Amino acid sequence: MTKRRLPIGIQTFRKIREENCYYVDKTPHIRRLMDEGTHYFLSRPRRFGKSLFLDTLKELFEGNEPLFEGLHIHGHWDWSVRYPVVRLSFGSGNFKEDGYLQANVMEQLTAIEKRSGVVAEAVTAPGRFASLIEALHERAGQPVAVLVDEYDKPILDALEVPEVARANRDFLRGLYATIKDSDAHIKFTFLTGVSKFSKVSLFSGLNNLTDITIDPQYSAVCGYTEEDLDTVFAPELPGLDRDEIRNWYNGYSWRGDEKVYNPFDILLLFRRHSFEAYWFETGTPTFLIETLLSRGVGALALDNMLGSDDLLSAFDVDHIATEALLFQTGYLTIHQTEPRGGDMYYRLSYPNREVRQSLNKSLLNHLTGDPSQRTEHRARLYDLLLINDFADLESLFKAFFASIPYQWHTNNEIANYEGYYASVFYSYFASVGFDIVVEDSGSDGRLDMAVRFNDNVYLFEFKVVELASEGAAMAQLKEKGYADKYRGLDQPIHLIGVEFSKDTRNITAFEVVSA
Repeated sequence: MTKRRLPIGIQTFRKIREENCYYVDKTPHIRRLMDEGTHYFLSRPRRFGKSLFLDTLKELFEGNEPLFEGLHIHGHWDWSVRYPVVRLSFGSGNFKEDGYLQANVMEQLTAIEKRSGVVAEAVTAPGRFASLIEALHERAGQPVAVLVDEYDKPILDALEVPEVARANRDFLRGLYATIKDSDAHIKFTFLTGVSKFSKVSLFSGLNNLTDITIDPQYSAVCGYTEEDLDTVFAPELPGLDRDEIRNWYNGYSWRGDEKVYNPFDILLLFRRHSFEAYWFETGTPTFLIETLLSRGVGALALDNMLGSDDLLSAFDVDHIATEALLFQTGYLTIHQTEPRGGDMYYRLSYPNREVRQSLNKSLLNHLTGDPSQRTEHRARLYDLLLINDFADLESLFKAFFASIPYQWHTNNEIANYEGYYASVFYSYFASVGFDIVVEDSGSDGRLDMAVRFNDNVYLFEFKVVELASEGAAMAQLKEKGYADKYRGLDQPIHLIGVEFSKDTRNITAFEVVSA
């Protein structure tokens, strides 16, 4: 195979096909969608290829056959029929501004009417939308494909201005209800977005959508699979460590048998041949971090969250469930399913090293305001663990806790709990990129944190001395026999008991014993 152009930032199907770019064939999914239903909804995090998938649908319905030669659907589609397409996109614009959304929709409808030669007499956006769909059906003699990209962005962008977010939500509820009312004129509907808002808040008028977000059949409808990397992108792999690619970027799961990669990460990796946080750095999760801290959600809790179907879709302007926020934005993914009675639960965790390392860096950034100090602490942590200098490691963490501003403690209830101190430890180790397991279950309890690095095993237990007697952390490490499950590795094992004081807000004991 010869190298092709990397389609970095290209969301146009025609451009990818005509300019000889790499393309992962998603048309088998399209064929299945056509066979199984009519109205669909898909939620995926940003930069996962949703817009490209929507553009592929547009070209297919418009009958642009040459673009599909060699693809799965080419021999399974009637190219003699062309369907009119109404495509709305909310990918850009200032939706925080009151009234902007309404004006934006009117402009998009005007543009579609101008291209198609249809003149609508209705004065409201839902009215024009309905009239446009009906008129296109009558003119073409074929029902319409309705495609909506970034359906939720006008709400998400305005979350910091709740009154505008609610107004945008209510406006969109009326607009999307038009799709159900126009069912007789519609061939196919596909809505994409980052979040799944509750049906009561946004989709009460469009309750006939089939949600394929966590349908195992469509788990790879967006993103790249392991097979895609080994086949489509085979010319790009030489010189790159395949296991390292998997460790850094694989791991997103929507209940399918195979986990997927974020395309943006993979394409930039192939261009630069450097393992970096490409996807994470395209969006600063300030709102997410502030929400986590205000709710007292520590870093340790993020690696083993439990959510249900209801929780993962409990997203609205006035209430955003923590699990839904983290899952839908891509910072946590489904690690395993746990059926209980008649309900399905999902165990959530970080998808890969990129997200774990970068999100914990962001958490640390909100704890201390000195960037140079944070960088120095992380570098020093790596160096000290490399030589097992536990005395200086204790001094390093004491220095870090001392650097956290006093007002942060007084303004955050999380700082009064044992989990807070453990979370700070976890964030530091995770931000450096260490291999970490939290609440590792053994035969006699759960270990707080295990770290594997440089052919050594470090087992941590954390206690607040006001809540337990001195020496309780090390005593638990020994009594519970947490080291036993790691002895088969034939690597040095270090038991580390760390105790804190709420009064001094710092470490009072840092005891290390070889197991």
